[in-house]
Amino acid sequence: MAKKSRIFLIVLDSLGIGESPDAADFGDVGVSTLKSIANTGTLNIENLISLGLGNIDGVSCLEKALSPIGSFARMAEASNGKDTTIGHWEIAGHISSSPLPTFPNGFPQELIDAFSKAVKRDIICNKAYSGTEVIKDFGDEHLRYGSLIVYTSADSVFQIAVHESIIPPEELYEICLVARKLLSGKYSVGRVIARPFAGESPSFYRTGNRRDFSIAPPALLLPEALCNNGYDSIAIGKITDIFANKKFTKTIITHSNQEGMSALADVQKQDFNGLCFANLVDFDSKFGHRRDAVGYAEALNEFDAFLGTFIQNMSDEDILFITADHGCDPAFTKTTDHTREYTPLIIYSKNITSQNFGTRDTFADIAATIAKLLDINLECDGLPIKLNFT
Repeated sequence: MAKKSRIFLIVLDSLGIGESPDAADFGDVGVSTLKSIANTGTLNIENLISLGLGNIDGVSCLEKALSPIGSFARMAEASNGKDTTIGHWEIAGHISSSPLPTFPNGFPQELIDAFSKAVKRDIICNKAYSGTEVIKDFGDEHLRYGSLIVYTSADSVFQIAVHESIIPPEELYEICLVARKLLSGKYSVGRVIARPFAGESPSFYRTGNRRDFSIAPPALLLPEALCNNGYDSIAIGKITDIFANKKFTKTIITHSNQEGMSALADVQKQDFNGLCFANLVDFDSKFGHRRDAVGYAEALNEFDAFLGTFIQNMSDEDILFITADHGCDPAFTKTTDHTREYTPLIIYSKNITSQNFGTRDTFADIAATIAKLLDINLECDGLPIKLNFT
């Protein structure tokens, strides 16, 4: 094992910074999550700006720091897709050449029948739907008969919505595991998502007890490689779900950005050697998909305030990576889906000199860089970034 090091990798879920060169192939011409939230006029992110977020190539909607304290780059996604699962897999070292299957017209009846038989409940909906609209339209029927609301989106997902008074979260998670086993072969969607809701009609609301059950990664990726080499590999938020619980030394389940930031602050106080990998999901689920640009901006302000304290509490040897897994432009009304965008990368340590690393060809450069920092062998689709240590 190499010398002791604590690395924090924070994914700001969906914070894209402008359309990718292949955005047209995904129907996403003109998108920019960062620009859309900047245009609200409510952004106050002085810490991210001081780190160099506005200095990243192609970013023109933010102030540029005269002397940024972080290193930074624009990351292009090389995988064939724009969903959470393959975005995180690429961050962890694997480029997915084939997209995960999607079912824009609903799932085949043979699959729905097999699932219904396995869980002994009827299935309703089975369409591509907005997560908030589906409980408005099918919530009453679910309450009346106990049927499962199954729906999908443009992403590779099989989502199951139930009212917590009818099916408690733990029971819903077991139902999701049944679905996960059935969704194999040509039906191997990226994620089965538990979507519990509560409240009374017509004011149903989704609770914080969401869980994601991802397909197993296709290769040995960064978190598992760290464990295999004796390092700590700590997962915060939905990270453990995205990697199908592949060998993390510690898992902290969170239900919001606030809980995720609290968990990061707690881990920062602990003695560990390796990687703390966190996902802050609210940017995507509460604001990006809901096309709420002001809410997105306010959430980024809250993260920025947290970031100021987090940086102050970093030790000299700590290294911080901040990035995203895709875009979800809250001002793009053609769809409510993810958007194909570049993502930011910020790297900060008190011992690393600020550099602009331009545009990187793949998110996998992040995994390659961390593997090099920790001196482990990782078969990785990226190249390490050459950081300048003082």
